[in-house]
Amino acid sequence: MSGISILMYHQVGHFAPMQTHRAVYCDVGRFRMQMRALRALRVPVLSMGQAVAALSGQAPMPERAVVLTFDDGCENFYEHALPVLQEMGFPAIVYAIAGLTGGVARWMATHDHPTPPLMSWARLRELAGLGVEIGSHAWSHIRLADQPAEVQHRELWESRQRLQDELGREVPHVCYPYGSHDERTLEAAAQAGYTSGVTCQRGAATPAFDRLALPRKAISYGDNVAGFLWKLYAKDAPKGQALRRPGC
Repeated sequence: MSGISILMYHQVGHFAPMQTHRAVYCDVGRFRMQMRALRALRVPVLSMGQAVAALSGQAPMPERAVVLTFDDGCENFYEHALPVLQEMGFPAIVYAIAGLTGGVARWMATHDHPTPPLMSWARLRELAGLGVEIGSHAWSHIRLADQPAEVQHRELWESRQRLQDELGREVPHVCYPYGSHDERTLEAAAQAGYTSGVTCQRGAATPAFDRLALPRKAISYGDNVAGFLWKLYAKDAPKGQALRRPGC
């Protein structure tokens, strides 16, 4: 496995079988087996900060490393994913939506599952105190590339400022909602002060990528351990053309 596999999760819990939106759900039993597989295989699990340092040449690049990312900041992360991560001793990053914190994931209301609540500021502060990285998922979970440049800048800037104010710490990492981004998005993220940004482009992250446009690998509802490991080892070639800022 070349580069770093940044794994993308959303919700973790108990869910009835589904035919659509499968990448938004992960059964907690399968999640536990996936984490046990990483531990059994001694796969290095990095924080996003550690991964960015390695990708930037500021730290050695570990072999077969992964990063565990969780989009949206759903409350079921705290209930189901966190205990497993603590059992394994693995770091993770949760990307929270600053303008919707404490509300519900309203864009999931059309799914065949209950609309999940989003974690409160108190919960996010608790997670940060436990060592979980908290990143930005923009202000209102809109498709950034569909917006004018000034809206993109406001979404990314205001989210970072509010998160930093509430958490009392730097928030250098961002995740673009729906993976929606263009050259203006990367520029807005840089201007807002982020040092990393993750997309939904599929592949392993290598130093060749702009740190504000890193690819990920979505873990789906149907991924058993064999499918999980296949994604880690067999899908390292990025799908599609990655964006880069001039000079990066």
